[in-house]
Amino acid sequence: MQQNTRYRYFLKLAYNGANYHGWQIQSNAQSVQETINSAISTILRVDINVVGCGRTDTGVHAKEFYAHFDLNTDISSNRKEIIRRLNLFLPKNISIFDIIPVDIKAHTRFDAVSRSYQYIISKRKDPFYQDFSYYVHDNLNIDIINKAAGLLLDYTDFTSFSKLHTQVRTNNCKIMKAYWEEKGHLLIFNITADRFLRNMVRAIVGTLLDVGRGKKSIDDFKNIIESKNRSNAGYSVPAKGLFLTRIQYPEGMVSQ
Repeated sequence: MQQNTRYRYFLKLAYNGANYHGWQIQSNAQSVQETINSAISTILRVDINVVGCGRTDTGVHAKEFYAHFDLNTDISSNRKEIIRRLNLFLPKNISIFDIIPVDIKAHTRFDAVSRSYQYIISKRKDPFYQDFSYYVHDNLNIDIINKAAGLLLDYTDFTSFSKLHTQVRTNNCKIMKAYWEEKGHLLIFNITADRFLRNMVRAIVGTLLDVGRGKKSIDDFKNIIESKNRSNAGYSVPAKGLFLTRIQYPEGMVSQ
């Protein structure tokens, strides 16, 4: 018996997460995944469930996100028209950039080499950033914060910054970059790792802000990491300032 040929495609997209309860489908809340499933199933006239490169929590944004789906038909030659129709159909807070044919074994989540996030802090009240940054009026010592952030590269177990009672096998992550930069009145935290725990970036930022305010020392920050105890770390900053900015895959896997 002849089997149908399967085709796999990566969706490259972005979304404003303010009105969504994260990426993943939930029973009684609107999610990005559910919204895209509905749109692409309607456009292609077949039931489709897209698989995301990861999960973002309620209110978190993504400047770059990938999801994959399978079809029994080849849509490679019609990608531009499908992208156009999807963007017309989807709400204004979700944008599809590309549909990329990939190997049938390619996986947006498991094949990702690294993920990068930014957290944006505004040092002044700014009406154009109020929905996409955390306003902090305290004087922060950026040099001290950066020294503390650099310690993250020396560790792999980040239990101290993980949401409690999550269903993961390990709290180990390999952080490749972690630094702050100033752009005008904005402070931007950049972090890249092979994987992230739930609430991890927001908890790290909240703890680093306590270091920048002088409430905690660099040694305190080191001890917090080594304690592997969430109650020792600082508060989680609001979701609205957090952006997933880049997903990196092995070279040549996602050819465009």
